[in-house]
Amino acid sequence: MLVLEVICSLIGWLSLYLLFCFTFRQRAPEWNCRLVTFSHGVLIVLLTAYVVFIDGPWPFTHAGTENTEMQIFALAVCLGYFFFDLGWCVCYRTEGPVMLAHHIASIAGILLALQMGASGCETCAVIFGSEITNPLLQSRWFLRQLGLYDSLLGDAVDLLFIILFATVRIGVGTVMFYCELTSPRTSMVMKVGGVIMYGLSWVFMVDIARFGYKKSRAKYKKWKENHKLKESRETLGGHSDKTD
Repeated sequence: MLVLEVICSLIGWLSLYLLFCFTFRQRAPEWNCRLVTFSHGVLIVLLTAYVVFIDGPWPFTHAGTENTEMQIFALAVCLGYFFFDLGWCVCYRTEGPVMLAHHIASIAGILLALQMGASGCETCAVIFGSEITNPLLQSRWFLRQLGLYDSLLGDAVDLLFIILFATVRIGVGTVMFYCELTSPRTSMVMKVGGVIMYGLSWVFMVDIARFGYKKSRAKYKKWKENHKLKESRETLGGHSDKTD
């Protein structure tokens, strides 16, 4: 039954990709794949949010407990997507080794949680924290493609992405990582997987911090140049008035 759920999920995401390819024929394959990624991000965040905050149990206190039906369903949906996306990335060679490692680690972690029948609650929590920034990341790419990135909307998307990543994936993620490591119910293999995912999160965080610093510096430099240009125009205007 579990294998069937994962296969159905994989077929569902592949069918959605083919539907986008048919609908947006003029667009490149990456456009359609990112639409699937955006759709998965929204769906899985809502699904895991329900699992973590409503259906339970609470991952910070029940790490390593037996999986519930909703946790299994959410993990199966996510696993089918990661199989699809990993296959697409390998086929089109669009991602680097870090992102491929993230996909492989995610697949391995979900498979372990499903096979062992435990640790579903913290795995769903990790997926929620990892995917909550994904729609923003895809929105940023689409804004670039549409020529709308260099705007207030693009700045807002970047700022919200950085804040969410730092607070949820690193801040809350650190607490979740500690709870998983100290839980007597969590197996050693899941703890090792947690170390790998947490390490990858910090690799991404360093890249994001560099990007934020460079963009902030470029924005400040541009503002300073515009401010000087405005002052020069005002000065020239004042001299012109005196001459008249």
